[in-house]
Amino acid sequence: MYDYLIVGAGLFGSVFAHEATQRGKRCLVIDRRGHIGGNVYCESIAGINVHKYGAHIFHTDDRDIWVYVNRFAEFNRYTNSPLASYEGELYNLPFNMNTFNKLWGVSTPDEARGIISEQRAGAVREPKNLEEQAISLVGTELYAKFIKGYTEKQWGRKCTELPAFIIKRLPLRFTFDNNYFNDRFKGIPVGGYNQIAEKMLDGCEVRLGASFSADEYKDAASTIVYTGMIDEYYSYCYGALEYRSLLFETEVSDMPDYQGNAVVNYTSTDVPYTRIIEHKHFEFGNQDKTVITREYPKEWARGDEPYYPINDERNMALFDKYRALAAKESNVIFAGRLGSYRYLDMWQVVKEALVCSQHARA
Repeated sequence: MYDYLIVGAGLFGSVFAHEATQRGKRCLVIDRRGHIGGNVYCESIAGINVHKYGAHIFHTDDRDIWVYVNRFAEFNRYTNSPLASYEGELYNLPFNMNTFNKLWGVSTPDEARGIISEQRAGAVREPKNLEEQAISLVGTELYAKFIKGYTEKQWGRKCTELPAFIIKRLPLRFTFDNNYFNDRFKGIPVGGYNQIAEKMLDGCEVRLGASFSADEYKDAASTIVYTGMIDEYYSYCYGALEYRSLLFETEVSDMPDYQGNAVVNYTSTDVPYTRIIEHKHFEFGNQDKTVITREYPKEWARGDEPYYPINDERNMALFDKYRALAAKESNVIFAGRLGSYRYLDMWQVVKEALVCSQHARA
């Protein structure tokens, strides 16, 4: 008998397991994948740490969380400064004076504000879909070149068919600043993320390639911490929640540099992928070869990795039914991105795991 059966060796499960173990609790951690670390897992290819499940850049304004993760790895000074490629032209993201200067030749914030204000003039006051919402925020040209195509690829639907709440805000910076995140603390672990999960899970029993079954594990532990899909736990009794998934196409190029930047977004619909990641730039690598990954959004089906919950009205109503079932459980904690059917940044996952781990004190 274990104190905790932790389903999922990703970031949430690893933090919880570490904290519980430090408090003298006995933890069994299982994961259906053949590795620990969940979606932050890195695979070494040609001497480069490849983010196997998409780019993961740690950023937070929470000093306590930053201090906590730095206990497990040294973080470098990487700053995310992505580029947008539209019809062969490259523009800086997020939208800032470098972007506006290349688009319109303006050199002052007032000039840029004036153009954006003109392009927002015809926007509807109460947007009913994502397209109307985006135009009301940034105007017609920024929407057409950088938001429309990328968003329609990402979600597999026309912007006019997507709810307005998906885009609550779009940052407009009237400075020459290409730093995507405004958080005070940010970086990439030197040597990749795997070391973090390895150190956190030290002292725990870990079983990989092990799928969870309620019948098989019902007597394994006093409490289950379940970080998988909540609807899968209940055998999809009310139906499946919807997600968007991703297909990754990774290749080694016999050249020292492919695109000169870690992240380049492709915002036009004639390019089937949404972005290309060049992994060596996350750690300022100088290897003779480079590794790139093209990301293709796709509809999720059972068996695929669920990445982005589709939090529309229908799915949230369905999730409420599963949440009601979960509330009746006396020894199961549903947690993490999949257990709570929310998109979470890494710092949020760490913080929620630390809060949840207070349970281990009882």
